[in-house]
Amino acid sequence: MKLKIVQNYDANFTLEPTAKETLFGLLTNESFLQQVSQQAQSSSVEFTELLFQPVPYSLSTPKGMPPQFEQYHNSEDYLIINIPPNFMFKAKIFNPNRLCAIYRKSS
Repeated sequence: MKLKIVQNYDANFTLEPTAKETLFGLLTNESFLQQVSQQAQSSSVEFTELLFQPVPYSLSTPKGMPPQFEQYHNSEDYLIINIPPNFMFKAKIFNPNRLCAIYRKSS
């Protein structure tokens, strides 16, 4: 089996306003925020409203994310999560089929 090397991958996407509103509501729900902060071992977390589509690993994207988001991956003050599939379904987001969200940790 040969591996296919991806040279360029378009990670751009646009969400419908209602889908975005529903998704942001789920991502900022108090019980979900508590669950995320507990897993992050932080007193609280705040959703930054930054989303990205994971990309294939390559020389230009070694972290599996668009380069402009790598600064958050390298920071102790931020947390990147995969958005739960049931949130994507509830928001009626089917393309892209995976998204990540960035949260800011509070002390």
